[in-house]
Amino acid sequence: MKAELIDEGFSEMVSASEVESTLKQDGTTLVVINSVCGCAAGTCRPGVLMAVQNASKRPDRLTTSFAGFDIEAVNKVREHLLPYPPSSPAIALFKNGELVSMVERHQIEGRPAQVIAQHLISVFDQHCN
Repeated sequence: MKAELIDEGFSEMVSASEVESTLKQDGTTLVVINSVCGCAAGTCRPGVLMAVQNASKRPDRLTTSFAGFDIEAVNKVREHLLPYPPSSPAIALFKNGELVSMVERHQIEGRPAQVIAQHLISVFDQHCN
Protein backbone atom coordinates (compact mmCIF):
# COMPACT_ATOMS: atom_id res chain seq x y z
CA MET A 1 0.00 0.00 0.00
CA LYS A 2 2.76 2.40 0.88
CA ALA A 3 4.81 1.51 -2.18
CA GLU A 4 1.95 1.76 -4.69
CA LEU A 5 2.37 5.49 -5.24
CA ILE A 6 6.15 5.49 -4.75
CA ASP A 7 6.54 2.80 -7.39
CA GLU A 8 4.70 5.13 -9.79
CA GLY A 9 7.04 8.08 -9.27
CA PHE A 10 5.73 9.76 -6.12
CA SER A 11 8.37 10.94 -3.67
CA GLU A 12 7.86 10.00 -0.06
CA MET A 13 7.82 12.67 2.64
CA VAL A 14 8.54 11.18 6.06
CA SER A 15 9.71 14.20 8.08
CA ALA A 16 8.43 17.68 8.83
CA SER A 17 11.51 19.21 7.23
CA GLU A 18 10.86 17.29 3.98
CA VAL A 19 7.29 18.61 3.94
CA GLU A 20 8.45 22.19 4.54
CA SER A 21 11.17 22.10 1.89
CA THR A 22 8.87 20.47 -0.65
CA LEU A 23 5.83 22.70 -0.17
CA LYS A 24 7.77 25.97 -0.22
CA GLN A 25 9.04 25.34 -3.75
CA ASP A 26 7.69 27.28 -6.69
CA GLY A 27 5.30 25.43 -8.95
CA THR A 28 2.73 22.78 -8.13
CA THR A 29 2.93 19.93 -5.67
CA LEU A 30 0.40 17.14 -5.36
CA VAL A 31 0.27 15.64 -1.87
CA VAL A 32 -1.55 12.37 -1.25
CA ILE A 33 -2.11 11.44 2.38
CA ASN A 34 -2.26 7.70 1.98
CA SER A 35 -3.93 5.27 4.38
CA VAL A 36 -4.76 1.61 4.94
CA CYS A 37 -8.53 2.00 4.53
CA GLY A 38 -10.54 0.44 1.74
CA CYS A 39 -11.35 3.75 0.05
CA ALA A 40 -7.63 4.51 -0.25
CA ALA A 41 -7.00 1.16 -1.94
CA GLY A 42 -10.18 1.04 -3.98
CA THR A 43 -10.57 4.59 -5.23
CA CYS A 44 -8.03 7.12 -3.93
CA ARG A 45 -4.75 5.62 -5.12
CA PRO A 46 -6.22 4.28 -8.40
CA GLY A 47 -7.92 7.64 -9.06
CA VAL A 48 -4.76 9.61 -8.38
CA LEU A 49 -2.67 7.35 -10.60
CA MET A 50 -5.28 7.47 -13.36
CA ALA A 51 -5.28 11.28 -13.22
CA VAL A 52 -1.50 11.59 -13.28
CA GLN A 53 -1.17 9.11 -16.15
CA ASN A 54 -3.90 10.71 -18.27
CA ALA A 55 -3.63 14.44 -17.59
CA SER A 56 -2.24 16.75 -20.23
CA LYS A 57 -1.07 19.08 -17.44
CA ARG A 58 0.60 17.51 -14.40
CA PRO A 59 1.87 18.84 -11.09
CA ASP A 60 5.59 19.60 -10.95
CA ARG A 61 6.01 17.31 -7.94
CA LEU A 62 4.13 14.19 -6.87
CA THR A 63 4.44 13.41 -3.16
CA THR A 64 2.91 11.17 -0.54
CA SER A 65 2.94 10.57 3.20
CA PHE A 66 1.28 7.62 4.89
CA ALA A 67 -1.09 8.31 7.80
CA GLY A 68 -0.22 6.21 10.82
CA PHE A 69 3.36 5.62 9.61
CA ASP A 70 4.84 8.96 8.53
CA ILE A 71 3.36 10.69 11.57
CA GLU A 72 5.70 13.68 11.68
CA ALA A 73 5.23 14.41 7.97
CA VAL A 74 1.46 13.93 8.01
CA ASN A 75 1.11 16.24 11.00
CA LYS A 76 3.14 18.92 9.19
CA VAL A 77 1.12 18.52 5.99
CA ARG A 78 -2.08 18.87 8.00
CA GLU A 79 -0.87 22.22 9.35
CA HIS A 80 -0.76 23.40 5.74
CA LEU A 81 -4.25 22.01 5.08
CA LEU A 82 -6.01 24.13 7.70
CA PRO A 83 -8.87 24.97 8.00
CA TYR A 84 -9.65 21.48 6.67
CA PRO A 85 -9.87 18.89 9.45
CA PRO A 86 -7.52 15.87 9.45
CA SER A 87 -8.54 13.44 6.74
CA SER A 88 -7.01 10.28 5.39
CA PRO A 89 -6.93 9.54 2.66
CA ALA A 90 -6.78 13.06 1.27
CA ILE A 91 -5.45 14.70 -1.88
CA ALA A 92 -4.14 18.25 -1.90
CA LEU A 93 -2.63 20.44 -4.58
CA PHE A 94 -0.32 23.28 -3.60
CA LYS A 95 0.81 26.04 -5.93
CA ASN A 96 3.79 28.15 -4.90
CA GLY A 97 3.31 26.93 -1.34
CA GLU A 98 -0.40 27.76 -1.14
CA LEU A 99 -3.20 25.21 -0.95
CA VAL A 100 -5.35 25.52 -4.08
CA SER A 101 -7.36 22.28 -3.99
CA MET A 102 -8.35 19.76 -1.34
CA VAL A 103 -10.14 16.43 -1.66
CA GLU A 104 -11.19 15.04 1.70
CA ARG A 105 -12.03 11.47 2.66
CA HIS A 106 -15.78 12.11 2.46
CA GLN A 107 -15.27 13.19 -1.17
CA ILE A 108 -13.38 9.96 -1.90
CA GLU A 109 -15.55 7.36 -0.15
CA GLY A 110 -18.16 5.80 -2.40
CA ARG A 111 -16.91 7.50 -5.56
CA PRO A 112 -15.38 5.52 -8.41
CA ALA A 113 -11.69 6.03 -9.17
CA GLN A 114 -12.66 7.45 -12.57
CA VAL A 115 -14.67 10.25 -10.94
CA ILE A 116 -11.75 11.14 -8.67
CA ALA A 117 -9.41 11.08 -11.66
CA GLN A 118 -11.65 13.37 -13.71
CA HIS A 119 -11.90 15.83 -10.84
CA LEU A 120 -8.12 15.86 -10.39
CA ILE A 121 -7.52 16.30 -14.10
CA SER A 122 -9.76 19.39 -14.06
CA VAL A 123 -7.83 20.72 -11.03
CA PHE A 124 -4.53 20.09 -12.86
CA ASP A 125 -5.86 21.86 -15.95
CA GLN A 126 -6.72 24.88 -13.83
CA HIS A 127 -3.53 25.13 -11.77
CA CYS A 128 -0.67 23.29 -13.52
CA ASN A 129 1.41 24.33 -16.53
